[in-house]
Amino acid sequence: MLNYGITSTIDVGNSGEIAIPHRDAVHAGILRAPRTYTGLSRLNRIPDGGTGLETILTPARDPHSAQEARDLARAFIEAGADALMFNDGSMPLEYYVTAIEEADRTGTPVFTRAYGPIYGPWEAVERSTRNLPHSAGIWRAVTSPVPTDRDERDWLDMYADMDDARAEELIQRLIENETALTPTFQANFRGYPAEWTSFEAEDRRFFIEADPNLMAYYPSARMQAALAFYGQRGPWSVRDEAARERKMIGFKNALRFHKMFVDNGGHLVPGANTNPSRVPGENLHHEIAVFEEAGISPMQIIQGATKWSAEMLLLGNEIGTVEVGKLADVIIVNEDPLRDISNLREIDTVIMNGKVVELGYDVSFHDPFRRDSELNPPVEALHWVAAFKEVAHGARGFRFVGRPPGGPGTPLPDPVEAPQPAIETITPVMVTQGGPTISITLTGFNFVRKSRVYFNGTSVPYEAKSPTQLEVEIDSSLLHEAGWTDIVVVNPEPLNPELGYPWGNGTSNRAHLIINYQY
Repeated sequence: MLNYGITSTIDVGNSGEIAIPHRDAVHAGILRAPRTYTGLSRLNRIPDGGTGLETILTPARDPHSAQEARDLARAFIEAGADALMFNDGSMPLEYYVTAIEEADRTGTPVFTRAYGPIYGPWEAVERSTRNLPHSAGIWRAVTSPVPTDRDERDWLDMYADMDDARAEELIQRLIENETALTPTFQANFRGYPAEWTSFEAEDRRFFIEADPNLMAYYPSARMQAALAFYGQRGPWSVRDEAARERKMIGFKNALRFHKMFVDNGGHLVPGANTNPSRVPGENLHHEIAVFEEAGISPMQIIQGATKWSAEMLLLGNEIGTVEVGKLADVIIVNEDPLRDISNLREIDTVIMNGKVVELGYDVSFHDPFRRDSELNPPVEALHWVAAFKEVAHGARGFRFVGRPPGGPGTPLPDPVEAPQPAIETITPVMVTQGGPTISITLTGFNFVRKSRVYFNGTSVPYEAKSPTQLEVEIDSSLLHEAGWTDIVVVNPEPLNPELGYPWGNGTSNRAHLIINYQY
């Protein structure tokens, strides 16, 4: 992203606990990356497939009461979230109301994927929603007739039936409420932009001509996902000519709505929904090209990517414009982008925090927090843990495990054939670099007398509180380097799969302790 002149970015609540140390290290100039603003996690009613063992910041959280929605919002904000994120519009209305009250109380901006059917754009403009990512739910809010729960029209069909009077009314309410829109045209309408074929060609060329230093660490799975993105749905997948023409009308109306919005004074933000199926940097310029197709002016595009984005985050006093007292982020291009917006690609110099960024790629680039774009759980493979626990403690024929072990003070078993261990939780999740020797608690099951605990490959001492709880001592000498550490429990061999243990190799799933930088 930095090589494309992108000095700040927003994550929509995908990262959990790891987002805070990553963000702070970038802000402090320790890590080479765009300045990140994060939601940590998000609230949604979409089934998250949780096991009940996830931490409170693990994305995404599915509250079951208005009070729980408030408590989750408070937990995200207290942990350092830059914005409160809602992932859908299907929770009961009071859940949104109470959570947004918490955000308003703390001055935290709210981002809402207001897809409906309960909480859509019309509900969002009655509250302090600062942004609708994906322009979520706009198609439902402006179509005619008003959709019902059984309405089978898709997004493009609803846009094809856009009622201009309803659209104009919604636009005025969005502007009055200072709600910005991020349409993510590429993500919402794959295959429909006029330059789609060029986008694919440019992404393929990105990898063909990529700097070897970049490809030394660029995950091959990400490359495959980015190219597979173009093989998915598009107008070519609609066989009926009349239906295809109708969807093209819907796409043109989507573009027209957003031009109406920005021309009336709305803040339209070019976000590219960057994730494992996108080429970072390239995808923002592709999104800008769709803005241009919609008739958005170069100055409006530039304002959306700078000034309006900052104001959307309530950070207009810090970034977004070149003014005395603000963070000095400046890009210098070799051609005038007001004459041709594609000239934003002609990068000469990138300045971030007042320092010139060395462009290019370094084969030794390393992010100590291993921040992924989708979920970074403190304990991995919890679905495996839950399934294994049910089998190990519930099924007959499993030796050495039997019933769930006893409580505190119960001695560890010492079987001849040790079972497969599993970790369920780790506490605390984060400590500070260079701190004193600490004790961390691992809970799980199938801990035995000969179990060993390894911290980043080093065997560390522990005290067994019970067969389901270990108090692990991490010496201060192991805390000198910031990062995302690995902790596993290893049981002794021999392991005999024929005895009913085809669930592992004696090494547990991984837990992670985050060692944050000391500031």
